[in-house]
Amino acid sequence: MKKRTIEILNIIDDMYGTDMRCYLNHENAWQLLIATILSAQCTDARVNIVTDSLFKKYTSIKDFANASLSELENDIKPTGFYHNKAKNIIECCKKLHYEYNDEVPSSIEELTSLSGVGRKTANVIRGNIFNEPSIVVDTHVKRISNRLALTKESDPVKIEFDLMKELPKDHWILFNIQIITFGREICSARNPKCEQCRLKKYCKYYKKGSD
Repeated sequence: MKKRTIEILNIIDDMYGTDMRCYLNHENAWQLLIATILSAQCTDARVNIVTDSLFKKYTSIKDFANASLSELENDIKPTGFYHNKAKNIIECCKKLHYEYNDEVPSSIEELTSLSGVGRKTANVIRGNIFNEPSIVVDTHVKRISNRLALTKESDPVKIEFDLMKELPKDHWILFNIQIITFGREICSARNPKCEQCRLKKYCKYYKKGSD
């Protein structure tokens, strides 16, 4: 691994620690799967508010599989894009109930065969539930990995594979957890707090702005 990458990871570890805490509240695999589907274009904080009552109303995969589409849409409306999300959740849970006996599968192929589940969601499940080293590329990881020159790609799948080469496996899931906080607190999409940033010497964005 490059000396530069080691230095970046050491600074991030020092800033945010190495606690593998998932920001989406859940008690099991299927709850995390549904919460992650709901998190698309929505903050984790808002999802946690919605799922607090949602998981009391629907207490199993079967409950979601048998849910009324219009009722579920109303239940998850605050998360946005609720028409698609409700439809995907019901279809996803039907497949889990009838084909997987209410068990969430662990392979990337099986997970991405579920409605509403792409590589990002699949990797959240693989990393947080099954402890399979996985890289989750969300908007924060995409933006900051480019700024830190850990990748030159814009496609999330290509970024995922670049980071798999660049980062040690013990940081694959951890990197996403740390970068979400870093992106929210310092390295925002607009008006990042570059002067407060301990990583600015590695950052293309900062160097470009200070030329």
